[in-house]
Amino acid sequence: MQRRIRTLRLQAAAALAGLLTATALAAAPATAATPAPAPDYCGNRCHDILPPGENGNATLADILANRLLGTRPAHTDDQLGPYAALANSYPGLTDVGLRSFFNDASFGVPAGQVASTLQPRPDVTIVRDKATGVPHITGTTRYGTEYGAGYAAAQDRLWLMDLFRHVGRGQLSSFAGGAADNRALEQSFWQAAPYTEAELQQQIDTLAASGPRAAQAMADAGAYLDGINAYIDTAYSSRTFPGEYDLTGHIDPLTNAGSIDHFRLTDLVALASVVGALFGAGGGGEVQSAQVKLAAEARYGKAEGDRVWASFREADDPEAVATLHDGQRFPYAQPPADPQGTAMPDPGSVVPEKLVYDATGTGATTAATAAKGVLPGNLLTARHGMSNALVVSGRYAADGHPVAVFGPQTGYFAPQLLMLEELQGPGISARGAAFAGLSFYVQLGRGQDYAWSATSAGQDITDSYAVPLCTTDGSPATLASDSYLWHGRCTPMERLERKDSWKPTTADSTGAGSYTLVMKRTRYGLVTSRGTVGGTPVAFTALRSTYRHEADSIVGFQMLNDPAAVHSAATFQEAAQHINYTFNWFYADAVDTAYYNSGDNPVRADGVDPGLPVLAEPQYEWRGYDPDANTAEYTPPAQHPQSVNQDYYISWNNKQADAFTTAGFGNGSVHRADLLDDRVRALLGSGAKVTRSALVRAMESAALADLRGEDVLPDLLRVIRSGAVTDPALAGAVQKLETWRADGTLRRETSAGSRRYADADAVRIMDAWWPLLVQAEFRAGLGDPLFTALTGALQLNESPSGGQTGPVSGSVSANESIPHKGSAFQYGWWSYVDKDLRTVLGDPVAGGLGGPYCGGGDLARCRSVLLESLRQAAAQPAAQVYPADDVCSAGDQWCADTIVQRPLGGVTDGKVSWQNRPTYQQVVQFTSHR
Repeated sequence: MQRRIRTLRLQAAAALAGLLTATALAAAPATAATPAPAPDYCGNRCHDILPPGENGNATLADILANRLLGTRPAHTDDQLGPYAALANSYPGLTDVGLRSFFNDASFGVPAGQVASTLQPRPDVTIVRDKATGVPHITGTTRYGTEYGAGYAAAQDRLWLMDLFRHVGRGQLSSFAGGAADNRALEQSFWQAAPYTEAELQQQIDTLAASGPRAAQAMADAGAYLDGINAYIDTAYSSRTFPGEYDLTGHIDPLTNAGSIDHFRLTDLVALASVVGALFGAGGGGEVQSAQVKLAAEARYGKAEGDRVWASFREADDPEAVATLHDGQRFPYAQPPADPQGTAMPDPGSVVPEKLVYDATGTGATTAATAAKGVLPGNLLTARHGMSNALVVSGRYAADGHPVAVFGPQTGYFAPQLLMLEELQGPGISARGAAFAGLSFYVQLGRGQDYAWSATSAGQDITDSYAVPLCTTDGSPATLASDSYLWHGRCTPMERLERKDSWKPTTADSTGAGSYTLVMKRTRYGLVTSRGTVGGTPVAFTALRSTYRHEADSIVGFQMLNDPAAVHSAATFQEAAQHINYTFNWFYADAVDTAYYNSGDNPVRADGVDPGLPVLAEPQYEWRGYDPDANTAEYTPPAQHPQSVNQDYYISWNNKQADAFTTAGFGNGSVHRADLLDDRVRALLGSGAKVTRSALVRAMESAALADLRGEDVLPDLLRVIRSGAVTDPALAGAVQKLETWRADGTLRRETSAGSRRYADADAVRIMDAWWPLLVQAEFRAGLGDPLFTALTGALQLNESPSGGQTGPVSGSVSANESIPHKGSAFQYGWWSYVDKDLRTVLGDPVAGGLGGPYCGGGDLARCRSVLLESLRQAAAQPAAQVYPADDVCSAGDQWCADTIVQRPLGGVTDGKVSWQNRPTYQQVVQFTSHR
C-alpha cells in the first residue's frame, strides 16, 4: 500500500510538472510540421448537424449585448436554422440538397474554408472552419492531440463543463445559486450517484490498473486536462472567460478578483456519472411495479391480479416492434414461472427516504423561486426517450453501400450538452460529437471508413432489494433504524453527506440558504425508501451494476476512435463490448452494417423476478457479487442482442429483441419506433434503392408524426364509425379527425414560417381528447386505486407541448410537464388503448390485457364512452388545451409545441417548430473501405 501511495504521488508530481511544461510550451513559437491529412473514405457523403451551434462561450460583454441588442457571438446558433428548416423542406429533399440542412462531415478543412488556426503547443494545431466553427484538432503526438482536445473543449464549453462537474457531485447550488431547479437537480444526482472524493479517485486508480488500454486512456485524460487548464489560465489572464463566472460571483467583473478552479481527473468521473445516469442506466422501478401488483391483487384477487399486472407490465410483449426482426432470441431478465425471493411491500407502508437535513433559509422550502435554475430540476428524474437510428443494408441501398441516419436525442440546450470536434493524431482518427468535458474521444461519430451511433437501451441493470433493518443494541427495529442485516450481522449504514450553501448573485436572486444532502448506503445499494414486508421493517435499496464504475466505458470509446482497433463490423462489436452503459450501438461502413447492445447485465440468482423487489439474502444476490467493488458476473457478450447485415435496423428506445425484456411498463403494440419501422419497411418494399435523402425523408416524416394519430386513431374511428354519428358537433369533430388521418396525422406548419398547423383543429381535438379517452376507457374497469398505481408506473401522455397530462401519480409523470423539449410520444398508454380497442372490436390480439375495459367489452357501450369524451374534448377552447407559459400566449398551438433551446448560460436562442428528432444527427454512406 505504501508503494502504491508513493507511486500515485509521483504520478501527481509528474502531472504537475507536465502542466508547467505545457504552459511554457504554449507560449513558445509553433514549429511542428503539419501532418498529412487522414484518409477519408466517405467520398463527401458524410454529414452531421448539432444545434444550436458550436460556440458555447460568451464573455460578460457578449451576454450583455445579447440581452440588450439581441446579438450573439459567432457560431452560437448557426446550425439551428438548417436543423429547423428540414421540417418544411424534407418532402422534396435530394442527396445534393442534404448540404442545405446538414454540415459537411468530411475530414479536414479545405484551404479556403479555414477561419482560424491556433497552436497551443508545437505538437498540436486547432483549425476552425468558416462554416460552423468546429475545431479540427491535429496532433503530431498523442499527448498533443489530447491536449488540443481539452483546449478546444474549454474554448467552446468551459462554463457547461464546470456546471456538470458540480452537478455530478451534488454541488450545483453552491456553485451556481440556490434556485429551486438547481436544488432539485443536485438532489436527484446525489440520490443516483453519491461518492466521496476518495471513491472518485479509487475508480480512477482501479481503471488505470486494469490494462494497457485503460492506462493509455488515463494518460489521454491527463493530457486533455492539461489542455483545459491551460485555457483556463489563458482566458482568466486575458479576461476572455465565460461571463457566467462574473454573474455568479466567482470573479469580480471590475477587478478580475476570483478564480476558475482547475479540472482534475476526479472531475471527469463526476461528469461521467452524469452521462451514465442520464443516458446509460436502466431498471430500478421494482418498488413501483410492486405497488401496481398489489393494487391489481386487491382489485381482482391474487391469481387474476397477477395476470392483470403482468399484462400491463408488457415485459416481453409479442406485438412490440423490435430492432432485431430475423427471429433472433436473446433471453434476459425474464419473469420466472415460479418467482423466488420476491419481497412485496405491505400495502401503504412505503415511504421515501429522507434526503435533505439541517436546512436553513431558502433551503428549508421547495417552493418555486423567481430565479430559474441553470438546468431543469427534473433533468434526471423525468423519464427520457432518447435517440433514434435508421440503418439500411447495402443490398437495398443506392450504389450498393449501406446508408445510415442516426443520432442521440439529448435535449435542446444553449449551449448543447454535446460538442462537435475532429481528432487526428497517433492512434486517434474521428469526427463527431462528445459530451462537454469528456471530449478526449469522439463518442458518437465517424472514423476513416466507418460511422457509429447509439440509442439509449435502458435494459434492467438496477435491482431493488428489501434489506431487513436492525439495531446494534438489540432493541426492536423500526423504520427509522439505520442498521441492517448483512449475512446475519447487524451492520450500520454508511452515511454519505454533501453540504451545500448559497447566497444571492446577479444571476440568481434566490435568498441565502443551506442544507446537507444525505444518502444512506448498504452493501445492497443505496437506500431509496423504507417500508415493511410481512410486518418487518426494511429499507428498499437500488443496486446498479455500473455504480462505482462510472468511467469504465472509456476503453470502448477509445477503441471506437482508433482506426487500428475498429476496421470491420466484428471489431466494432468488440469495441462496444467494453462499454458498460446500456446503449444500442449501430455501425455502417462501405460494406457492412452491425448492431450491438452494451451494458453490464448482472446474472441474477435462479428464480428471481427482476421486475419486483428482492429479499436481501445471500441466495438471491447477483452471482459472484462483491459488494466492496460492486462487481458480479455479467452476461457474456454472446448473450447480448447483436447482429450483422440485417436488411435494416431501426431503434427509438424500443425493444431490442425477442425475449430481451424491457425494464418499465408500456412497451407494447404501439411504440414510437413503429413510426420508423413502418417507413423503412415501406422504402425497402417499394423496390427502389434507398438513398441518403430517402432515409432522411423517412426519419423526418416520423419526426413530425403524431403517434396517437397514426397508430391509435384508426382504432378509435373504427369504434366510433360502428354506428351513425348523428350529433352535428360530434360529426364535425370526427370528420376533422378523419381528414387529418388522410393527411398523414402530421404536426406540420401550413407553410414555412406560417406558425400554424395544417389540420390545426384536429390536432387540438386529439390533444384534448387523449387524457379524457384514456380515463373513460380504463378508469371504471380498473378502479381508482389500480388506475392511480398504473399512472405512477406509466404516464398517460407525452405530447409535444408537455400538456394534456390527465391525472398523474409518482415521479415518472414529471416527464409530461416538461414543455418545449422536442422529444415526445415515448411514454404513454398508446399500447394499452390499442390492445383494448382491438379486443373490443374482435380483432386478434397477441399479448392482450387482463380483460376488455372499454365499455366492459361491449362495443356499443365502448363507443358511447368514447363519444362522450370526444364531446368534452371538442368543446375545449385552444386557450384551455394550450395554456400560457413564459414563452407562449394562451391558445397558441404552434408555440406550445415549439422547441426552446434551454439556456444554460447567459445567451439565449430563438424557438423553432417542433420535431421529434435526434439533437445530433449523422447522415452517412461510405463509398470505399480500407
